[in-house]
Amino acid sequence: QVQLVESGGGLVQAGGSLRLSCAASVSMFSINFMGWHRQVPGKERELVASKSDAGSTYYANSVAGRFTISRDNVKNTLYLQMNSLKPEDTAIYYCAAGRVDLLRGYDVWGQGTQVTVSS
Repeated sequence: QVQLVESGGGLVQAGGSLRLSCAASVSMFSINFMGWHRQVPGKERELVASKSDAGSTYYANSVAGRFTISRDNVKNTLYLQMNSLKPEDTAIYYCAAGRVDLLRGYDVWGQGTQVTVSS
């Protein structure tokens, strides 16, 4: 069973940057799709960005051009570089792994890391 552990969240001012990391307990060569989701209390969890083992990527419109997802299959780590952060990016960010496609079918989740962007 794959285990995912996120790190790198914190408090940052608007316009600042953060890099989230997600360490996988197994070789990421065996994981087809990995993604970052976020959730605000009272709202549904939303997919922010995802990346396949073949290199295909997806970004939500709200983060395109500001966030970059990358995966290091040697270090078994997924990253999310977040630049030009806005207060509306405040959420708990979850790393997830799946086998269906870039957008859906994520069935292994990390515990989440809090990102807070102050105005």
